[in-house]
Amino acid sequence: MPRRNLLPPPEERLFQVEPGAQVLCHCHWQPERQKQFTILLIHGLEGSSQSQYVIGTGGKAWQRGWNVLRMNVRNCGGTEKLCSTLYTSGLSADVRAVATALIEQDSLEAIGLAGFSMGGNQVLKCAGEWGASAPREVRAIAAVSPACDLATSADRLHQPRNRIYELWFLHSLFQRFRRKARLFPGQYDVELLRKVHSIRQFDHFITARYMGFQSADDYYTKASAARFLDGISVPALVIHSDDDPFVVVGPETEAKLAANPNIMYLRSEHGGHCAFLAATDGYDGRWAEQQVIEFMADKLKGVSEKAREPHSSQPMA
Repeated sequence: MPRRNLLPPPEERLFQVEPGAQVLCHCHWQPERQKQFTILLIHGLEGSSQSQYVIGTGGKAWQRGWNVLRMNVRNCGGTEKLCSTLYTSGLSADVRAVATALIEQDSLEAIGLAGFSMGGNQVLKCAGEWGASAPREVRAIAAVSPACDLATSADRLHQPRNRIYELWFLHSLFQRFRRKARLFPGQYDVELLRKVHSIRQFDHFITARYMGFQSADDYYTKASAARFLDGISVPALVIHSDDDPFVVVGPETEAKLAANPNIMYLRSEHGGHCAFLAATDGYDGRWAEQQVIEFMADKLKGVSEKAREPHSSQPMA
């Protein structure tokens, strides 16, 4: 299904997320940006600000009259030279740094955070870490197909039926790691890739080694948003499908999602991974993208979400 890019040409902007590390955002500003709602969009594993679900959600937000920022997770979108480190699924501090800069430097009055897959994990983790201290300017967050149970999702990805996905991710991760090694000679050992035949092995031999974790399990435990869901105090939307091929939301995590009154959990029978296509009139059929926009629009109006049902049909695929 072809997708139209409804966004105007962006302004490129670098944000300092920690000493020696920057991330690139593509910014689309409305006139009088301080008075307009701003949505910050974060992509998934090996995606970028050019990922189609980011473009699609951004276009819907732009049509609402909102500012749109498409964030590249560090190293993504051709930005490996902007930092010497790798990236992880738990880099919520980078999301927090960009959001804080928008509030403090740009004097934005209302912002929302929306992440997909890995980006969804980062957004949920960020909000959970904020807890009751979340900035008042952060009005809502949303996570589509969030990889918030990293260990079980990594194991699901290694199942034979998902091997094509795993091989695609590994190919991309290998290429990125080799680029980092060329950019920063002597810092990374590319020979370690010989030991890697799965995402879990990549995270054990590469991610954990170079990003300060003891093992893949240590990384998955510390980086998973599931541990932080209890602390989310801002209105949050989480969308997940039963037929997602490799992202798993475990029973304990679902219980946490249901127990937190600030979280609206939409679980559909169909939707795949960040797909959620629906037969409906009035928009392009990207159901999850539409739900994110409607949820945030409702929060700007102060409309209660407790009994709200999506106005559009449930996704078919």
